[in-house]
Amino acid sequence: MVPRKKKYETGEAAAFLTRKQAMAKLQLNLKDFRRLCILKGVFPREPKNRRRAQKGNASTVKTLYLEKDIRFLLHEPIVWKFRDFKVFLKKLKKAQEKKNWGQAKRLQSNKPKYSLDHIVRERYPTFVDAIRDLEDCLCLCFLYSTFPRTNKTPVEMVELCRRLTVEFMHYVIEARALRKVFCSIKGYYFQADVKGQTVTWIVPHNFGYRAPAQVDMRLMSVFTEFYTTMLGFVNFRLFNSMNLTYPPKLQGLQMTGTSQGKNKGEGEGEGSTRVQEEERVFALNQSLHRTVLPEETVEMDNIPITDDNASMEAARKEAEAVEAQTKLFKGLKFFLGREVPREPLVFMIRSMGGEVSWDATVAPGSTYQESDERITHHIADRNQIPDKKLGRFYVQPQWIFDSINRRSKLNEKHYAIGETLPPHLSPFIADRRVGDYVPPEEKNLAEQDNAEKQDNEADEGEDEEENEEESEEDEEEGEEESEEGEGEEESGEEEEESGEEKENEAEEVKVGTKEKVDRKAEKQLQETEEYRLREMMVPRKHRGLYKSMMKNRKRRINESKNLERKREKWDKDNTPQPKKAKKAKL
Repeated sequence: MVPRKKKYETGEAAAFLTRKQAMAKLQLNLKDFRRLCILKGVFPREPKNRRRAQKGNASTVKTLYLEKDIRFLLHEPIVWKFRDFKVFLKKLKKAQEKKNWGQAKRLQSNKPKYSLDHIVRERYPTFVDAIRDLEDCLCLCFLYSTFPRTNKTPVEMVELCRRLTVEFMHYVIEARALRKVFCSIKGYYFQADVKGQTVTWIVPHNFGYRAPAQVDMRLMSVFTEFYTTMLGFVNFRLFNSMNLTYPPKLQGLQMTGTSQGKNKGEGEGEGSTRVQEEERVFALNQSLHRTVLPEETVEMDNIPITDDNASMEAARKEAEAVEAQTKLFKGLKFFLGREVPREPLVFMIRSMGGEVSWDATVAPGSTYQESDERITHHIADRNQIPDKKLGRFYVQPQWIFDSINRRSKLNEKHYAIGETLPPHLSPFIADRRVGDYVPPEEKNLAEQDNAEKQDNEADEGEDEEENEEESEEDEEEGEEESEEGEGEEESGEEEEESGEEKENEAEEVKVGTKEKVDRKAEKQLQETEEYRLREMMVPRKHRGLYKSMMKNRKRRINESKNLERKREKWDKDNTPQPKKAKKAKL
């Protein structure tokens, strides 16, 4: 007889473990268990039936993990490194208490270390998988690169994040992969196309640091430890795909080696030179050295793969727009004032093919000064500039953001020094739901785009009509020749028809009245009827969801109307009214 299994030994109860049970199975404390779960990508799960998963105890909500995930962690070699580190700490503490400094020094030199390379390869089997998961990695690394050097944020981790983020920005510049930018109170949003994948990240503003009390920095440092390893792998592959030297070095310069000099003076000189070269690489305004020079691109024939000509034409236009965007600032030279954010502007200008520099006293890496006559645009954020140069535009930084988002160089007079800037619209809101509020400035831009598209379509239509008229003229010439031969045959038939027409002439003919048809009303009536029929076809089990969707849509429409009324009132109150002319006294 098959033995009967007891309650909670199978099913959902056996598929889950509480955090306490998982820690006992792995023989780890809470700190090491959290670190291991973060590094391996194991996270708590929500069961379908919590009462069964907690073996009948539904009074408290416990943290549950899948039992197969915990079995997966049992075979991780990094667990033994955690145990070795605990043994190392006990030995070090014992040697320090006995004041055995030689033993303590030897233990410090043999401190256990572990590598996360095998975990990165395990979590991301392909390179595209790593790029898809790059957004959180970039956001956290850019955040840590702005932190000060404290006991919670070690110097090595901050410097490593700074170096890796600069390397990634260099790749985006060299690949001309930047697509969208936006400035908000949180920071600078950037979106790039990396190997066909869209990657969006945020760079915080460079303000004074204030340590948040609610954030566990030790837990964040574990994420940063894994993400720095991952970003190092990604940067290495990206640089190799572009034939760029890794670690990066500037074009035309040879990086100094790490070998020590023959004496102390030579070593100090090499160290200072290496620091200067790293600062110039971090400046982002010079090209990197390539192992293989890029060959000239050969234009390939466009062979359509599918029969969908509309999608092929849309893809071709999008590719041409992206190509034009990558060369937006080509041939332009920019100079940055000391009051503008330097690194984001340098990153955006260089990604669009422009050249940029700043005053040598602001930061290292300047390539030309303000007096250079080749400068075309001066970026400043102040009310007035005393000594203006002829032949260059003085614009505010928002001109860079809006030009990249619009994929064209906007008129500089709207962004001149001291002018009231136009609204800075976000390019990341692509599709809006029905009833969402749309700012009037965005509506105006959409109308301008539609007008331009209609003009282009009208021009294309005129060209097609001209071609059709030419072909029709050729056809008419051929038809005239054929009609001459047919005219003789039709003459006999016309005589027979003339007798019938005389009989019909006696009948009375009335003048008809033209009936007016409202096309718009008919179309609206047809759409309303089709919409009502679609509502009737909604299945019974989905009608509750449909009613909830319609309720939310109605709420959004009401909120949108309320915002529109507020905007109209604000425009009315803030629009300067013309002054009335005073009557002259006699």
